[in-house]
Amino acid sequence: MSRDFCVHTWPCSYYLELEKRWVPGKLWLTSLSLKFLTDKTGDFLVSFPLADIIEIKKEASYFIFSSVTILEKGHVKHWFSSLQPNRNVVFHIIEHFWRELLLSQPGGAVEASSSHMTKGKELTGLMACSQKRLEDAARVLHYQGEQLDSITSSLDNMESDLDVADRLLKELESPWWPFSFKLWKMPSDTNSRGGSSMASTKALGKEGIVIRIPAVISQGTESHVKPGRLTILVSGLEIHDSNSLLLHRFEREDVDDIKVHTHYEVSIRQRFIGKPDITFRLISAKMPEVVPILEMQFSKKIEFLEDALMLRSTGTSSPAEKGYSVWQAASRPVDCARHREPSSGNQEGRLLQLQMSEPLISEEDTQELRQILGKLKGLALDAEAELERQDEALDGIATAVDRATLTIDKHNRRVKKLT
Repeated sequence: MSRDFCVHTWPCSYYLELEKRWVPGKLWLTSLSLKFLTDKTGDFLVSFPLADIIEIKKEASYFIFSSVTILEKGHVKHWFSSLQPNRNVVFHIIEHFWRELLLSQPGGAVEASSSHMTKGKELTGLMACSQKRLEDAARVLHYQGEQLDSITSSLDNMESDLDVADRLLKELESPWWPFSFKLWKMPSDTNSRGGSSMASTKALGKEGIVIRIPAVISQGTESHVKPGRLTILVSGLEIHDSNSLLLHRFEREDVDDIKVHTHYEVSIRQRFIGKPDITFRLISAKMPEVVPILEMQFSKKIEFLEDALMLRSTGTSSPAEKGYSVWQAASRPVDCARHREPSSGNQEGRLLQLQMSEPLISEEDTQELRQILGKLKGLALDAEAELERQDEALDGIATAVDRATLTIDKHNRRVKKLT
């Protein structure tokens, strides 16, 4: 996760203070730094980390040309103008990544010192990532199970309503009917009960928040962006602006496709017939945490584009693969030391003894790994049990739906005969 991924590039001009002139080129924003690449030479004229930024402002050069100014440590001021598609887009995206980096500064300090980590610390970090991923999956399964329970309860209420309808139809079909007012009052009670169950289902959907992240949002064109946030629910997706105003809610079945453009950028689309589609494009520094959840919830609707596939294949292998490679790297020197016999001289023998005497994984790291593995095992067993329970619940729901469909068809035929 310490790799510096490219987030976005924009054509622009950079002001050279010493030469008093503007230089055309491209502004590069990466996850950790900001760079300017000149068109003429193809070299990086400016490059500095986002953590060194003190202030980002919108200003006008010579009171005419709109620019974005960035104040770096040491009071070095950088001017960027002729920004495409416009100044607001560049400003909002750079400010978002700068703020998120400042908020995650403690984690960044740990990450910067990861080069001095031992093998035990690396393994512990990888296992902690796996544990977090499994906890997210377990949370989604939990909310999904609650929704299935709510559906089962609603189907039970529907069956009781159908029983009431059956009694009413028998009364209407009887040659001795009319008029039993008690029977006509019963459906209103059952409807109110059904309405309360539907209300509880809707309330459950609102409470089932999986993750919420800040993002820069654009709809339709990339020239109009605004800061906001993306909320992933068990029942769908919600997009809010910076004032917590709901811009759009995608129900789970309404999402037609999700495209992962880069490591930090996705677009979500809902298609319509006879009117324009609704498409939102989101850029966020927290997007790498969200993409695996979207992939799990919308596995048949998500698509990784070329840049995202390259990053996925080269830079972001799965925790299991990383763990395997680290275990191999950790075990290789020990295996070589075991199978290799000291050939000549006491120096090689001493070196081998030193290699074998210095543990690659400390006792403290081993204890922590053991605890994490125990938690992973418990989470995996709980997830397996919940999946089996949900499979049984789905079978019951399918049976109840088929039974209710047959009953409704039969009641419809009886009502047609009466009319």
